[in-house]
Amino acid sequence: MDISSFISDLGAGDALVTFIVSMLPVVELRGAIPVGAGLGLPVWQAALISIVGNVLPVPFIILFIRTILDWLRGKSARARRVVEWLEAKGRSRKAEQIRQGQFWGLLLFVGVPLPGTGAWTGALIAALLNMRMKRALPPIILGVLLAALLVSLATAGVIRFLI
Repeated sequence: MDISSFISDLGAGDALVTFIVSMLPVVELRGAIPVGAGLGLPVWQAALISIVGNVLPVPFIILFIRTILDWLRGKSARARRVVEWLEAKGRSRKAEQIRQGQFWGLLLFVGVPLPGTGAWTGALIAALLNMRMKRALPPIILGVLLAALLVSLATAGVIRFLI
């Protein structure tokens, strides 16, 4: 059973399902827009709901992820390995490209709907690069808008990826 059918079985509306899916790491709005459209929402409505849901966790990630990672590091060997993996991702070649291009690098990283990109990872990288909220949030939000546009066009059949 997938999460959308589970939430629908609880009696929640299609908009709520779309909103919750858009807040999930990895899935984000890239999965939420097609889910919302599949549930019967117009693509534009699924996109708007997904944008809000995808952006909502970003400030919290930027503000608190370092504290959470430090806390997790001391919990167990497994948690420490996960933290080290996340930190390595924050020091990756992609992260270095973002550091060099900051605004445009972060915008494109978040906005191009490819595996491993998105608002969650962009916020994590911004936090690990010690970017201030006022410098990190605008390109992440614009990246989310770009991703929403591309995914909406793909969902509506206007553009096709990997034909």
